[in-house]
Amino acid sequence: MDERVYTEIERLRSLSIQKLRARYREVFGEDSRTAHKQHLVRQIAWRLQVQAQGDLSERARQRALEIADDADLKTQVPPHWKGEEPIPQSRGRSPHAGRIPAAGTLLRRVYRDRTVVVKILTEGFEYEGRRYGSLSAVARAATGTRRNGLLFFGLTQRGKEKRHAAR
Repeated sequence: MDERVYTEIERLRSLSIQKLRARYREVFGEDSRTAHKQHLVRQIAWRLQVQAQGDLSERARQRALEIADDADLKTQVPPHWKGEEPIPQSRGRSPHAGRIPAAGTLLRRVYRDRTVVVKILTEGFEYEGRRYGSLSAVARAATGTRRNGLLFFGLTQRGKEKRHAAR
């Protein structure tokens, strides 16, 4: 990477929050919604590196989308980033298709003296009359906290549990 970029990134750490927010506005073309210094430094540093070296390859971008497919993420791209396609809101369930039962199946889980019932649809899930794009979103709606939907409904095990079960 260019020495100029390294120098600029090092300089960011010494800037005040007000100056970091101004620099954020310069590199992203919009105001920052945070005043967290470390977050601002990381975001600006990332953008400077992208500008100097280029963004992720299409293959890496697709892999990242597969990994994040089950997460509840912000997916809006700033409109001024010309040439970039917005990340689609729903990408189906292909990465987890082997672990998710067929459409029409009902998943049940007791949580705090309440039975959570989810219907698997062709595209997404239905819980209490609402549609969700992922089981994690359903688990969040049911519990009020972020949870891995596959774990919550017993469709997979944590890494350690998988290793012990295989022995």
